[in-house]
Amino acid sequence: MTILENMERCIAERELAGSQTPVLLMVSGGSDSTALAYLAADLRESGVLGPLGILHVNHLLRGADADADEAFVRQLAALLGIPLFARSIDVGALAAEEGGNVEAVARRERYRAADEALSELCRRAAAPVAEGRIFTAHTADDRVESFYMRSIVGTGPGGFRAMRYHNGRVCRPLLDAGRGELRDYLRERAEVGLPVVRDDAGALWREDATNAHTDRFRAFVRHEIVPRAKERNPHLLATLTRTMNLIADEDDMLQAQADALIEAEVEWIAPDAPAEGCVLLPSFGESPAPLLRRAVASILQGILGVDARIEAASVEAVLAGYRAPGIPNGGYVTNIQGNLAVSANKHGVRIEPMTAFRARRKRG
Repeated sequence: MTILENMERCIAERELAGSQTPVLLMVSGGSDSTALAYLAADLRESGVLGPLGILHVNHLLRGADADADEAFVRQLAALLGIPLFARSIDVGALAAEEGGNVEAVARRERYRAADEALSELCRRAAAPVAEGRIFTAHTADDRVESFYMRSIVGTGPGGFRAMRYHNGRVCRPLLDAGRGELRDYLRERAEVGLPVVRDDAGALWREDATNAHTDRFRAFVRHEIVPRAKERNPHLLATLTRTMNLIADEDDMLQAQADALIEAEVEWIAPDAPAEGCVLLPSFGESPAPLLRRAVASILQGILGVDARIEAASVEAVLAGYRAPGIPNGGYVTNIQGNLAVSANKHGVRIEPMTAFRARRKRG
């Protein structure tokens, strides 16, 4: 199977996009995203994908190298006849101002820019924004790296499925392909005389020098752990991809059960505003502990927002609101992440902002 057939099969089997779907490609200029651009352009021509756009975000972190990345992507977009959405964001200044992690801020701003660019692409295509998709160039290598990173620091329910093929509007059609395969594809494309872009040094893609550093967690896993694992199993990518897909199937089944439990046994204080909190009914606590943990994690995610990292201690603190299956621990009160109050009485276990909890107690 060629890399193009691999991507087309993934899109079809995972229902990532259709022939009319506007697709925004996130392209940094690295080998993976450069290959994504060529492949998506071919699939557009064959009618598999709809209108395309390319987003390139210059984080202003690498000086002249970052500017050269942007110039490379501009040439690539022009060659393929794909509209380019270029954004420059001073991520270093934002991180310093907020006191945040540079990589986390960069990711947040990158996806914020992607949402804006996708909206514009859909407007130009006269298509509802809800029908648009954002394609990233994450590969099997990225997914395996995430698996090992989570193995080291721990993870919650479903964490070992690592990256999802489809998460909201964000799709990853190259998760079954290895980085080496994509680089071979770029070289072969040039060798057979197909149109390609080269940078000033003649390279077919831009190499980010920071990828070679091992002082970052992912880079450490990429350069120190994965190569050692491949020494023991040269087919590591295929083996772990199959394993993670099996985990994903079971994860989807359990999540469906957790969603059904939430639907039946949770009363939201304001159904249209999850951040206002909810009450877990006494009967909620009768379910098996693994299902309860998953359901509580989903509830907290809904209250705290999609970007929040739900702490295991918070989940356990909510479940401590039951002194026995189906029996709330009357008088129990604690504070968890996000300044949420968890309290229990005969009516169930209540999760709400601490300000709301204090106001209720004052009125009482």
